[in-house]
Amino acid sequence: MTTSNTGSGDVDPAVLAELSRLRDSIDNIDAAVVHMLAERFKATQQVGHLKARHQLPPADPAREARQIERLRTLAENAKLDPAFAEKFLNFIIAEVIRHHERIAEDTVNGSTPLAD
Repeated sequence: MTTSNTGSGDVDPAVLAELSRLRDSIDNIDAAVVHMLAERFKATQQVGHLKARHQLPPADPAREARQIERLRTLAENAKLDPAFAEKFLNFIIAEVIRHHERIAEDTVNGSTPLAD
């Protein structure tokens, strides 16, 4: 097998085919992740509206801590770095809280935001 840093000109066609197959798989997984995140955010938007209607705070630190611990365990079981999983969930939680704050503000002001 020959490799080259200048492109695919000197690479074995079988290696390129395998690389393409693996990248196609990665692309499919990325698409699934995006769709799953979209579904998650649809659900969290509903939570945000419910919290706003009942004047509940946008953040729930106790639940967030439970979710982080749960995700860390899931990550460990899946052989994924739990610290990475926690960072990822913290990023998502911060975005959800931002959405909930905006929903609460819009509810107080009597405006209905467009769909996210």
